[in-house]
Amino acid sequence: MNSKQLKDRTKRFAVDVICLCREFPATLDGQVVGGQLIRSGTSVGANYRASCRARSRAEWKAKLGVDEEEADETLFWLEVSVEAELLPEPRVRALLKEADELTAIFVASLKTAKE
Repeated sequence: MNSKQLKDRTKRFAVDVICLCREFPATLDGQVVGGQLIRSGTSVGANYRASCRARSRAEWKAKLGVDEEEADETLFWLEVSVEAELLPEPRVRALLKEADELTAIFVASLKTAKE
């Protein structure tokens, strides 16, 4: 997957997270978890774009590390939304898979960069 494809994929992920967050209940727990999810889920793409503009390899690795953290945090909040019964698992399933795959992509990229 090239940089352009990953930029598009992470932007699509952000849009899908935004759409999902509109479905959270208007309860305190729904708003808190939804807010955390929307922040981490939308930052994946924004941080990836920033990593593409890195001025050095060290800066690129640092920014990619942030991507890994945000993708994994998004996975956490998606899991919490299901386990706390804020959203039904079938509705969240595709985003769980995508968050897991994005996390794996960033982990693999960082591993390759460190070798």
